[in-house]
Amino acid sequence: MNTNCATALLAKCEPANGHVAAAQVADVVAAACPPEDFAHKRVLVIVPDGTRTGPVGVVFKALHAHLGSVIDKLDVLIALGTHQPMSEAAICRRLEISLEERAGTYRKVAFHNHAWDQPAALREIGSIPAAEIGRLTGGLFAMDVPVEINRLVLEYDQIIIIGPVFPHEVVGFSGGNKYLFPGVSGPRLLNFFHWLGAVVTNPMIIGSKWTPVRRVVDRAGAMVPTPKLCFCLVAKEQGMAGLYAGTPESAWDTASEHSRRLHITYMEHPFKSILSCAPTMYEELWTGGKCMYKLEPVLADGGELIIYAPHISEVCVTHGAALLEIGYHCRDYFLKQWDRFKNYPWGVLAHSTHVYGLGTYENGIETPRARVTLATGIPEAGCRKINLGYCDPKSIRKEDFSNREDGGVLLVPKAGEMLYRLKNPPPWAGGIDSAAP
Repeated sequence: MNTNCATALLAKCEPANGHVAAAQVADVVAAACPPEDFAHKRVLVIVPDGTRTGPVGVVFKALHAHLGSVIDKLDVLIALGTHQPMSEAAICRRLEISLEERAGTYRKVAFHNHAWDQPAALREIGSIPAAEIGRLTGGLFAMDVPVEINRLVLEYDQIIIIGPVFPHEVVGFSGGNKYLFPGVSGPRLLNFFHWLGAVVTNPMIIGSKWTPVRRVVDRAGAMVPTPKLCFCLVAKEQGMAGLYAGTPESAWDTASEHSRRLHITYMEHPFKSILSCAPTMYEELWTGGKCMYKLEPVLADGGELIIYAPHISEVCVTHGAALLEIGYHCRDYFLKQWDRFKNYPWGVLAHSTHVYGLGTYENGIETPRARVTLATGIPEAGCRKINLGYCDPKSIRKEDFSNREDGGVLLVPKAGEMLYRLKNPPPWAGGIDSAAP
């Protein structure tokens, strides 16, 4: 355990064999959470929804076992962002507890879904002024940004965040304060920094640590008055390769370095054809779009990426109406027609550009750098309406894409979390890392 400075990790586990065992998780929890420091406190545990893989439940159960007898309350808030609420059964699966355990050992634990679109569920805790936004974004934006957060965060004595760290299209690497913003935040900050990430572009942001968006997220995190402890997981397959406990900033800083080593695959050359297969945890294109984000850096100019997801039949439950109106386009399509689009939710515009990928918009003509095709349950007319390509998923044979990398064809059987990069990337995918603050 290291406690030599305020920003140091409290505890970590990074075994040489690449697998953190349950007993080691319990040791990290015990080192980071002295019972005497939590006596009679009300603790709110914040965890991601089911669109993020990782053994969150192992940490939650160790935490409950360690602190359950000394604290007054331990509840769970699901960091949905703008995703759909989770059912009681789905939350139990997220926490890796049975319905019988829910009715017994965990019966006193209240489950809460974040409600980003309900003003009564939010509290404004301040604003980041325009001058500071200008500094944090390198001059890309200069506007006051109000900071809202789920009111429950302010009604407990201690916040404990448990969540995985992966390369991320908006912030660079997920985790840390990102489970607060946008995980349990209001729409204004959420929309702002998603569009900030889109303006910088996905290939420049994803897999970079100190991005403008990370700086904004950490600045907002510093405004939360409730004490915060964070357990950052580095997931590997169905297990955990590393666990880091400390402040959201320090735990994320170390975990993201581990994620950089583990979750980025470097390729020798780009691919003209990519079959990117979405796992079933992505239930709509809003989340299934990650199958494009993580592979855009290795998609060749003029190539095609197919999102193969026969189970997806919905663009987005929450934002579908707006996406049907605006469709999917490159960044410049929106920037060069800003008066037309500026009143749409900026987070929706950002998602649109991330799925579509890079391109140009000149003299009223949009030209994509590469094509994105949907082989999903969304019918052809729906795909054409939103400006994406269509392929009948029944016509896809995965074996036709397998073992053809030397010929410029790539099959990714489970896409969405591993990032693919070129060993020698072009300037548009070179990353945007700056010095740590």
